[in-house]
Amino acid sequence: MTAHAMPPVVDTGTWRRELDALRVREKAATRELDAIAAQRRRLPMVEMPDYTLEGAEGPVRLVDVFDGRSQLIVYNHMWFEDKEWQCGGCTSYTAQFTRFGFLDPYDARFVIVTQGPIDQALAYKKRVGNQMTWYSTANSPFGADVDAPKGGGFALNVFLRDGDTVYRTWHSSGRGTEQLSHTFPLVDVLPYGRQEDWQDSPEGWPQSPAYSGWLDSKDIARLYGEDA
Repeated sequence: MTAHAMPPVVDTGTWRRELDALRVREKAATRELDAIAAQRRRLPMVEMPDYTLEGAEGPVRLVDVFDGRSQLIVYNHMWFEDKEWQCGGCTSYTAQFTRFGFLDPYDARFVIVTQGPIDQALAYKKRVGNQMTWYSTANSPFGADVDAPKGGGFALNVFLRDGDTVYRTWHSSGRGTEQLSHTFPLVDVLPYGRQEDWQDSPEGWPQSPAYSGWLDSKDIARLYGEDA
């Protein structure tokens, strides 16, 4: 039982009519997202320099981060020097991605790039149980050039490879990254939603300050990390 307010109870016919009315808006949103994706596919692109990053096996050219594929998604993970625990939002967001075979038919790869030194980044990856492949741009201007500078925020960037030439095709940050996750879409279909005070919810719904429900880095390590 819950002490919070609850949706009104109605008969099945009334519930179905309300659901059908909502479905009209949901389908319109789906069509709008399709139109946005179509516009995204028509974006121009910009050629990138020949960057060298650091991977688990040593220096690696950006073109080789593609690992032979033609398309690459990069999550630029926030990094703070001399901190044991890195950004909880980035740590939690990337923890949800564990299997990437579904990208193989699309000739694509998804990796993490961070400003942290590679040895520290790999140690952190292990500590929190992250399953993605990590690279470091600590000794390269790559991060700053794709809107993820040292000490700056997170970002998502997408690249296209043509031979040895790499192009940047798309970028987003902030809430623009939500559509590339399943965390928030799942929470948003719950009756109480995210339960954050900025959301438009009926009176009496449980609400707390923004980010209250987010898992922090220590939570991720406890659930998935090397000592879990």
